[in-house]
Amino acid sequence: MTAELDVVLVRPKEDGNVGAVARLARNFGAARLVLVAPRAAIGPEASRRAMAGVPFLERALRAPSLGAAAAAADLVVGTTDLSTGRSNAYLRRSVSPERLGELLRPLTGRVALVFGPEDNGLSRTELARCDLLVHIPARREFPTLNLSHAVAVVLYAVHRARGPADPESTPAPEEIELNGVERELFLARIDGLLARTRYPAHKRRGLILLFRRVMGRSTPSEAEYRMMLGLWKSLERELDRRSHGGEQRRLATRARHRA
Repeated sequence: MTAELDVVLVRPKEDGNVGAVARLARNFGAARLVLVAPRAAIGPEASRRAMAGVPFLERALRAPSLGAAAAAADLVVGTTDLSTGRSNAYLRRSVSPERLGELLRPLTGRVALVFGPEDNGLSRTELARCDLLVHIPARREFPTLNLSHAVAVVLYAVHRARGPADPESTPAPEEIELNGVERELFLARIDGLLARTRYPAHKRRGLILLFRRVMGRSTPSEAEYRMMLGLWKSLERELDRRSHGGEQRRLATRARHRA
């Protein structure tokens, strides 16, 4: 995604939240922070919470209304703590943060991500000005997130949708390539060890199935399978050594008896 993101805070009332949002804007590569008729006094607490995002605070644009703040935006995305699936309730028809990331991925231009005030969110008039709405799913009995937390969720989802090839992003967790050959070899080694240790034959099938399910849920990487296979190989060598030592002792005992 090459669209520029404006984080727009409408009538924010807590300066700590404004500072935290400035930091998030820096974390996730937003272009600008826009404050619409802020009620918060942007002072020391905001600077303390902003950390490396202080430049966003210092350069934050001020606007008297959402209309003025969104005038330069090609797409205005509002956030709402309420969502409805009714086809005729268009005012609050919304998408998830993940879906928003997918929609923004191929876009260029300027996108305004609009967040309402901490106490009552965006008004109906402001929601109507938005081209698209996003809703963060939460528990029904308390669906409202702290302002900075909501910004974090939405910016993270948009950032992740840019994909692992984004040169400005820190590395995401490595992708795990499934390896069925290593898995089957691992299970075969376990089965062989169970047989050598005289684990009851009628229980072996169920235990192997248990290991298969555990491996299916944990999806080990090839390197992890190889490390575990190394452990089984060490156990097999130890069993071989003990078996060979026992056989040598038996032969020595027989030789003494014959003598």
